[in-house]
Amino acid sequence: MSEEAITLKHLTVAYQSVPVLWDVSLGFKKGKMTAIIGPNGAGKSTLIKAMLQLIKPLTGEVAFSLNDHQMAPYKEVKQQVAYVPQNSSVDWDFPTTVLDVVTMGRYGRLGWFKRAKKADKEIAAQQLAKVGMQTFADRQISQLSGGQRQRVFLARALAQEADIYLLDEPLAGVDMKTERIIMNLLHELVAEGKTVIVVHHDLQTVEEYFDEVVFINRSLMAAGSVSSAFTDKNIEETYRTDQNVGERSAQP
Repeated sequence: MSEEAITLKHLTVAYQSVPVLWDVSLGFKKGKMTAIIGPNGAGKSTLIKAMLQLIKPLTGEVAFSLNDHQMAPYKEVKQQVAYVPQNSSVDWDFPTTVLDVVTMGRYGRLGWFKRAKKADKEIAAQQLAKVGMQTFADRQISQLSGGQRQRVFLARALAQEADIYLLDEPLAGVDMKTERIIMNLLHELVAEGKTVIVVHHDLQTVEEYFDEVVFINRSLMAAGSVSSAFTDKNIEETYRTDQNVGERSAQP
């Protein structure tokens, strides 16, 4: 049985006293690629943010696995956890270059008030090359397309050299070439024993891309391996309040 990288117990989150997530207890398996899926407004992004302490839950606990197999809160393991936010949540007008953005992935190891060393910039450049963006290193991020921005933020996460990667809709609005680059890199991380958790919107590619799947619609609807849990019944029960259920696809 696979060890859990992250464990959630009775997690409830509300915005202005209105519950968005209700009593979610769940374990994310270490070394697996997991999709979080559900209809629009289901609380998928909220789940990720609560795990990262970007949103304070009303109740519940979130624990991450350390290298010695002990579980600890996020604040004790945050250097080991990388996060790629949604494109729409980033201020793309901030005046900085592509290489500077990727180098920010090293700050967790350096400390925010220390300068990046030559070795850190070399690591950042290597990650840019992995996502095919090395020729854009000196360009302002405001000049990039949506797909290019997503690649840059993935490179920043890779530069962090984390053990757990949380990505919120990394494939939304990208072209097929970018989608393939992103998914190939994520599969490489899993092959190295890393844990990858992705908020995902396209039900058509779940079986191709992922090992595990989590169905969310305000509460936990179902979870398990894709081979056992990704069933028509679980899809219908999760999306039955969503108008697009018949299309077998959903938005974040």
